[in-house]
Amino acid sequence: MTERIKQLTVGRLLGGDAHYRIPIYQRNYAWDEGEITQLIQDVIDYTKRDQNYYIGTLVVFKVVKERADKEVYETIDGQQRLTTLSLLASYLKNEKEKEETDVFWCRKLSLEFECRENSRRTLSKIFEGNTESLAPDETNSALLNGYQIIRKILPQRLSEHNVSEKDFAGYLFERVHIMRVTLPQDTEDYLNHYFEIMNNRGEQLEKHEVLKSRLLEILNRIPDPEEKAENKECMHRIWEACSNMEKYAQSGFSPEERHNLFGNNDWGELKAKDFNAVKNSLSYGGPKEARTEKLTEIISHPQPPNARTSDDPNAADVDQERFNSVTNFPNFLLHVLRVSTGKDLPLDDKRLIDIFEDEIIKKDSPDEVKKFGFDLLKCKYIYDRFIIKREFSQGKDRWRLQRYKRSDGGQKAYYTNTFGEGDGQDDINRRILMLLAAFHVSTPTQVYKHWLNAALHWLYNAESITAESYCTHLENVAKAFVFDRYLGGHPNAEYYEIIYGRNGLCKSTSSSLPDDKLRERLSFGNIKNNLVFNYLDYILWLKHKDSDQIGKIISTYEFTFRSSVEHYYPQHPHA
Repeated sequence: MTERIKQLTVGRLLGGDAHYRIPIYQRNYAWDEGEITQLIQDVIDYTKRDQNYYIGTLVVFKVVKERADKEVYETIDGQQRLTTLSLLASYLKNEKEKEETDVFWCRKLSLEFECRENSRRTLSKIFEGNTESLAPDETNSALLNGYQIIRKILPQRLSEHNVSEKDFAGYLFERVHIMRVTLPQDTEDYLNHYFEIMNNRGEQLEKHEVLKSRLLEILNRIPDPEEKAENKECMHRIWEACSNMEKYAQSGFSPEERHNLFGNNDWGELKAKDFNAVKNSLSYGGPKEARTEKLTEIISHPQPPNARTSDDPNAADVDQERFNSVTNFPNFLLHVLRVSTGKDLPLDDKRLIDIFEDEIIKKDSPDEVKKFGFDLLKCKYIYDRFIIKREFSQGKDRWRLQRYKRSDGGQKAYYTNTFGEGDGQDDINRRILMLLAAFHVSTPTQVYKHWLNAALHWLYNAESITAESYCTHLENVAKAFVFDRYLGGHPNAEYYEIIYGRNGLCKSTSSSLPDDKLRERLSFGNIKNNLVFNYLDYILWLKHKDSDQIGKIISTYEFTFRSSVEHYYPQHPHA
């Protein structure tokens, strides 16, 4: 390992001689409960294993001769993770007297914020365990919220998994590793541009890029050079069209290719039935040689050649991304593999390579890779059309359930409701949107999005998809999750059994959930998932949205993330 690439434990990262600065061009701290909980859960999962855990990459630039006592690094990529680790270390340091946690090395902060006094002051007070002295106008609320989430989530998860705070801290600081990559000094003049490239892409060069390379390598087994080149190019094109979860898969292909793949009329239906049909629908310019990507191409992740700008806020062919996906690409790959194989595979992207190794890579079969490639495109098309996204447009954000549609006779596209025409928010499209939003906000952590797997599994296997049948399936899944699993109404209520064994049907009955058992399960502290509350809200919304007196208020209700169970309880329950 070179001097520019160092593998460090979290203890060495935070307690060594290096000092890390968040430059002014970096965005503010943005991690919330979902990301923080996932990091904590990842560390807990590995605490009992006799192996190190690699947490990711930190890209930095060394500031020359600024401080004699310490090396100073500007943080270019990975600041969200670095800041969260600093908050975790602060919490464990402040709790050391209660748990006898060994963090003697953690005597001063190794993280600072350039030209952000509120951020510096807030982190300093957090580290000192003195947040009560912070005035509202001198507080970075995002940092303070992150620390409060750790104070709430960490003890809860440690108790659930029977892991002591001392063991957690020991593993975090001694066995969790991060790769620190130092940029060469001649990059100083374009650090801001480098930062933009890394963050516009939104992901590091990690496991899913490695997976893509491994799968393409298997296609080298194809003996015919021209066929091999075409298959590798096709797999690459599918991967690139699907890997940006904020864009619809259709936008990854040229208008002519969209005609072939998704129908000449409106680009709204996947016509190809297998990998070879996709391959035959694509255009190949120049000699048919296997595509090789440069590192700079992978990092910059350029827009597809068909991308256009438009002044129309409903136009789909725009460079600026307007949607946020409810999952990320590595987790989506695992959903696709689970759906396509029907196996009870974990939805844990820490194990992405290992899971694919067992299911596809070790078979060393080009046909297996091609089958997965087609399933990836099919599932991404399904996901784009039938799963909600968060839309940011014209200064507003809201949930959307929309499909990609070709403009009349044109070469561009726009978005319209998945079910029905137009852009309205009523009737069955709105009902399905509300159900999906209730599921999503109930499980912010990626590894627990079994509702998404239930939806994809049903959509992937359905002979025909209507609004009514899809809505019925989602309501069945919600009932099964709430009554069978969270309220304990059925003895066999594993997620896999509900989704794959009985296709989402609820098995609980009034006799299996008597009133006394319901009261116990619904008492404070016993509720296992916020879907219990959100499904009730959905039922109330459905019942009253059209009423004369309160319908106008209720009809505009929207599901949002809530950081604690207390937020669901009425402020005046007896009023």
